Amino acid sequence: MSAVRGGPPAHKSAGPHKSAGPGRPVTGRVLRTPAGAVSLRFHFRSLAAGALLAAVTAVVGVVSLTTGSYQASVPDVIATLFGGGPAGLDFIVNELRLPRLLVAVMVGVALGMSGAMFQSISRNPLGSPDVIGFTTGSATGALIVILLLGGGLQGVAAGAVVGGLATAAVVYGLAFRRGVQGFRLILIGIGTTAMLASFNAYLLTRAALADAHTAQLWLTGSLNGRRWEHALPLALALLVLVPAALALGRRMSLLEMGDETARARGVPAEPTRLALLVTSVGLTAVATAAAGPIAFVALAAPQLARRLTRSAGSGLLPAALMGALLLVVGDLAAQRVLAPTQLPVGVATAALGGVYLAWLLSREWRNR
Repeated sequence: MSAVRGGPPAHKSAGPHKSAGPGRPVTGRVLRTPAGAVSLRFHFRSLAAGALLAAVTAVVGVVSLTTGSYQASVPDVIATLFGGGPAGLDFIVNELRLPRLLVAVMVGVALGMSGAMFQSISRNPLGSPDVIGFTTGSATGALIVILLLGGGLQGVAAGAVVGGLATAAVVYGLAFRRGVQGFRLILIGIGTTAMLASFNAYLLTRAALADAHTAQLWLTGSLNGRRWEHALPLALALLVLVPAALALGRRMSLLEMGDETARARGVPAEPTRLALLVTSVGLTAVATAAAGPIAFVALAAPQLARRLTRSAGSGLLPAALMGALLLVVGDLAAQRVLAPTQLPVGVATAALGGVYLAWLLSREWRNR
């Protein structure tokens, strides 16, 4: 869905709209203001898929609020959320379980949207922050704070953001040669990931046992113990980054048609690509700061959303909603599979994502 300003004057309409780009038809319906100053294109299947994803995420989220050593029914949880419910359940739901659920939703939104942007920049389904190395770079920054500087919650978050941005600057600089090509970005990112992973392992071997245990748990990716002090800063960051990503969405769609086509339509290719990269790295970094490096959500969510919507482009909102659903389902599975033991959510997403990655690679190989 995108808004276009300054279009040609036209009467109010709601008809089908198709335009041909190089290999990428744009489909949907268009609504215009009477003067034609603002037009809005939307795709009914994408809207329906987004509503379905949001509804399923809400249902799974409410079910997850019933999970734990203190069992509660769905009606009791809903009543508690609206100020009623049994005595004693308010603290458990609103102070312990609800912040964890909201962090899961917001981290999933950030990773899904970031993955869609990376895959658009690289024009490759493997172009995700997991593969290119930005997630590993965020983890490196956080590990330096945990193991070398002894920082607290705010320091770890800042270290993750700085590490992600620094890694992005290095990868972008090495991949830049009269512009950034997707295959070069991915190859350099894979090499950077390997080097950073080795450095992270070295840091763990040199750390004290207690510090190494804390760092290793964080590296797995976990939502255990997430409270409002984790949820509120993440929400504030997303209030800035998500609108910025959506504002770049139309330019991203034009960029997917090719640099020459984008320039012909008034979109500067390389500055737009850099803006997309910075925004997507910011989304990855704040998600990693909140929950650790959770694997495969950014890789799988955009592809699953695209198959659900049957859209030719990288829909940011469907990818964000799919990321939220994947992470909420993964966290619920992590809590219930070996109950009462709670697994880190990164274990669940890695198990599911490994299967998805094997399927994706085999599919790409068969299509050659």
